[in-house]
Amino acid sequence: MRILLMLAFAFASHAAMAETTLIDPNTASESELAAAVGDEMVAELIMDGRPYLNAADLDVILERMLDDDQRQEIYAGMFRQINLNTASEAEIMLIPGMSKRMAHEFEEYRPYRDMAQFRREIGKYVDADEVARLEQYVFIPLNLNTASEEDIMKIPGMSMRMAHEFEEYRPYKDMAQFRREIGKYVDEDEVARLESYVTLD
Repeated sequence: MRILLMLAFAFASHAAMAETTLIDPNTASESELAAAVGDEMVAELIMDGRPYLNAADLDVILERMLDDDQRQEIYAGMFRQINLNTASEAEIMLIPGMSKRMAHEFEEYRPYRDMAQFRREIGKYVDADEVARLEQYVFIPLNLNTASEEDIMKIPGMSMRMAHEFEEYRPYKDMAQFRREIGKYVDEDEVARLESYVTLD
């Protein structure tokens, strides 16, 4: 019950700051994480495990202290979004309320080119409210050379300054160039986290 009350608080405090009500485990403060999970020790565990490059990495950390039901409760308010085009079935199944059938539908329509395609295809199986809920848990990697500033700013924890640096070094010839240029501004872990949201395909 405590976790559910804390999740309600987390939803209210984050709804105005982002398009998603989900807290990102890589960018949230320790106090935000503690509010989301209802336990300071779990929040510390999450902080110590950063960065999470995918949802499975986060789940491995949390399963040390929490059972499946507890983790599902937490994932209703905090989640490391999954890459729609590369996430494993196991990662997709981490989304609260996910069924094997729906996980299959997620995979069936790959590759996704934009979120409109996701809404259209998944909307064949569930109503608009459920599509909107599921959409919070996923992302499609941004093309480094063509993404708009608006799209770049949707990366969790992105600042206007860093979005400018993303654009400054275009065109990128390969991911090694991205790592080298962005590595001038942030450490290796943060480069890896940012890289997980982008592509050159």
